[in-house]
Amino acid sequence: MSEAAPALEVAHVSHSFGARVALSDVSITVGRGRFVALLGPNGAGKTTLFSLITRLYNNRHGRVAIFGHPLDREPSRALARLGVVFQARTLDTDLTVAQNLLYHAALHGIPRAAAKARIAVLLDRVGLADRCADKVRTLSGGQSRRIEIARALVHHPSLLLLDEPTVGLDLESRADIVAIIRALVREEGLSVLWATHIFEEIAADDDAVVLHRGRIVARGRAGGIGEADETLADAFRRLVAEPVRAAA
Repeated sequence: MSEAAPALEVAHVSHSFGARVALSDVSITVGRGRFVALLGPNGAGKTTLFSLITRLYNNRHGRVAIFGHPLDREPSRALARLGVVFQARTLDTDLTVAQNLLYHAALHGIPRAAAKARIAVLLDRVGLADRCADKVRTLSGGQSRRIEIARALVHHPSLLLLDEPTVGLDLESRADIVAIIRALVREEGLSVLWATHIFEEIAADDDAVVLHRGRIVARGRAGGIGEADETLADAFRRLVAEPVRAAA
């Protein structure tokens, strides 16, 4: 593994479901310590891409590597560096916060004492240290999302994938989630691929990729994706209304 390898390299990845093409020649790079926004309307292929990166789907066309570890040849090493927050809620609502996190730690082979110490740190980080013994069903949507972020970080990953993590949350909860992730990028050097269609979550100096109908149609710094006097939202609406052309 090269120390210069990016956190995530997706190179010329394509995927189909029967005759339906979900992704076509998609290439994305997430640099170390960078926040990369993946923009796309519903059906663009964002979730399919995440499923390939996490090996929920088997990738047959193209290459995926995490910190230089090819996913096809070194899956254990690659996935050990990865944490994921999927769009669908996946906490067990009948268990407590601590039980959910301890179970996840056990899946990663973390000894119980070390797991408890790590969980205490993470719950403090996401502002929910006082809810450790509460059942997940008693949490709000935003609080549950923060617990899912803590769970994704239990095994000390260096790359975090988040698929529409703020969908369905109120404005304050959305802002809390974004602030937590950006603090992790800034303070701990975490690398992030953040899939969203909410433009307010993206900063002008973030790297951004626009995915439409399975193809990359634009990429670059978020503040420079649009044409003159275009906001990112305006550029996005124009790009997804035009015939699909792959970005350079």
